[in-house]
This record gives sequence, structure tokens and C-alpha cells, in this order.
Amino acid sequence: MTPAIKTLQALAIDHRILHYEIDPTAADDEHNLGMAAARAMGLDSAQVFKTLIAELDAGQLACAVLPVDRTLRLKSLARAAAVKSAKLAGRSVAERATGYVTGGISPFGHRQSIPIYLARQALDFDVIYVSAGKRGFELAVATGDMISCCAAEVCDLVSQSD
Repeated sequence: MTPAIKTLQALAIDHRILHYEIDPTAADDEHNLGMAAARAMGLDSAQVFKTLIAELDAGQLACAVLPVDRTLRLKSLARAAAVKSAKLAGRSVAERATGYVTGGISPFGHRQSIPIYLARQALDFDVIYVSAGKRGFELAVATGDMISCCAAEVCDLVSQSD
């Protein structure tokens, strides 16, 4: 059981755990891993969300949660976080801060307290799918529960052309 699942259980948040086989041919980057996960579960990629950790210019971290079929617009994340700039955190920084392996980073149960920014596209769905904290495991959680239990700020994170 991962910290993400334990967090949802401790907060009595309704959720469902899905398991999928990892595609060994998927490139080891967040876009391809997320798209492969959506395909493996037979889900609409717009409803499956990836979790990215970014470093803000002020030295803090931010957690961006957005559809796997979209690309994070770092300027939009910086605007939402009220800083001048943001960049994706390196693998070791993201893994150390969250306690999860890249490709399995969940928005729930991080080692450090990291503010969560949720892409506005989540509001299109009653339920979204996010990593359960381990590659091959996904959580189905109500969008409203995701927002409330993470104190997530819903904002524009992706480019319009995505």
C-alpha cells in the first residue's frame, strides 16, 4: 500500500485502485508513460492526469496535475504560483520530495508539503485518474475530492493548442 492510498483512506476519501500492465516499449518520460497507462486501462487520455514536480524561482516546489495528453506550460504554473518562473524539477529532486519514483508520482501523500495546482480540464469530469504512487497503479478519485483534500488550486496549466 502506497502513501497515496493510505492518505485517501485516512481522510475517508472514496477512491478506486486500478492496476495495469506497464508497456515496456513506452519511453521513460511523463507524456509517453501517461499515454501508455491510459491505453492499458482503456481510459480516455483526457481523463487520466499526470503529476509533475516543478521548481519555482523562489526556491519552493510546486506540483502540477494535468491530463497526460497535454503539455505543462511552465509560464502558466509560475503565474498561478505568483512567481516569475518555474522549471521542471530534476528526477532526483522530484523523487526525494515526494517519496515516489518518476512515472509513479501521485498528487497524494508526498514526503514534503507541496502546493498542488490542478489543470482546469479536471472540471470536465466527475472522476479523474491519477497515479496511486507506484508505476502500474492508478487511483480513480472524484474531482471535487481531489480539489478539497489536496487544497488544489484549479488553474490554466496547458497551452490552448494542446
